[in-house]
Amino acid sequence: MTKIITFIALLICSYLTAQTSYETEMKNGFLLWQSEKNTEASVVFEKIASEEKDKWLPNYYVALINALSSFQTQDKEELKSLLETAQKALDIEIEKDSKNAELLVVQGLIYTGWIVSDPMTNGMKYSGMANGVYAKASKIAPNNPRVILAKAEFEMGSARYFGQDTTPMCEQIAKSVPLFESFKPETAFHPNWGLDRAKEVAANCK
Repeated sequence: MTKIITFIALLICSYLTAQTSYETEMKNGFLLWQSEKNTEASVVFEKIASEEKDKWLPNYYVALINALSSFQTQDKEELKSLLETAQKALDIEIEKDSKNAELLVVQGLIYTGWIVSDPMTNGMKYSGMANGVYAKASKIAPNNPRVILAKAEFEMGSARYFGQDTTPMCEQIAKSVPLFESFKPETAFHPNWGLDRAKEVAANCK
């Protein structure tokens, strides 16, 4: 009996140590990201993803960080590398769960990155794909504020490009603000971004 209790205790200690290590590394990744050390943060999340294959959040953040970083560079090769890194990480998790609305939002951002990088070449190809992925996310999680914001911002970009009225998109973005304010993430590591962006875009709509 003593041996069994000792064995169980060792298993629990091992589990708790693993959890602590995961949480520590995730916090480290967030701190680097908040310090605008995007490349370093991505590397940390990639490392966590390779060790915690049952958790979708590390790859989610690899994809999100690289997708968002693509909007901050004019270097075509760097942009291509960022979006390919984002897609590779995202593919791993979408293959496991194609109905995760948070993952679909990032997929939409990746498509948008390709469009913004070269509208004439990529607009036709990726616009339909982005619209499709946002429509799917909206069906899965219609009240998820990130889904509402990302979908509306993408549609707003298209409307402005073609000289169309953006009022409907502004209304959707305004709708997302209280949803952001009341949103409660499952854990401290789950997606909880977007409120500041929603307020900024909503203010510019007025």
